[in-house]
Amino acid sequence: MQMPSQLDYLVIAAHPDDAEIGVGGAILGLKAKGASVGILDLTDGEPTPHGSLEIRAKETAAATALLGVDWRGNLGLTNRSLTADLGSRHKLAGNLRQVRPRVLITHYWEDAHPDHVAASALVDAARFWAKLTKTDLPGAPHFPEKIVYFFSMHLRLHVPPSFVVDVTAQHEQKLKALACYHSQFIAGRPTTPPTIFDDLRDRARYWGWTIGVGFGEPFLCREEVGLRSLLDLL
Repeated sequence: MQMPSQLDYLVIAAHPDDAEIGVGGAILGLKAKGASVGILDLTDGEPTPHGSLEIRAKETAAATALLGVDWRGNLGLTNRSLTADLGSRHKLAGNLRQVRPRVLITHYWEDAHPDHVAASALVDAARFWAKLTKTDLPGAPHFPEKIVYFFSMHLRLHVPPSFVVDVTAQHEQKLKALACYHSQFIAGRPTTPPTIFDDLRDRARYWGWTIGVGFGEPFLCREEVGLRSLLDLL
């Protein structure tokens, strides 16, 4: 996909499949409303027990097509060794200045997976660096308005979210996108319930229940979240 000159939303994920797990329904909902949405995977996600670079690339392409995003890129950092170091920050900040997203969506800062924790810290730092002047970064200074955090699934945390998005209409398509990652969610995994898809459905149903809808995705924001009016409340 050709790199866009501007995006409304950019999901930044440690590995291919993280965006689908954490925010797949919201991505589909944003696209249905006409927003421009991109995904930037920080690593290729490999090696994994049943995957390879070629397999993961094909799975990612299939999932991307189902999500219908405007752009998906890969920053080329190293899986299992992701760190929020200066080199990675420089690379990500340069990308932000080129695709110029209004809102960033990334991992919540607490998780068992070190790559997820590093990704969260890296996005925080790169957001600030992207606005710097007198630098060798490509493009013009840019400061995304908000960072919104999604929850990963390695720690069974129950952190009160800032808000929950109704993804009832998008939930089945989200599961189809996740099923594209056969090497990650199907190969070598138990086929008797509860499967990983049962877990994902149950979690989404719980968050939907909290706001009185079928399925939901929770998000957290460090900064205050504003509403244009109380009509936006469910």
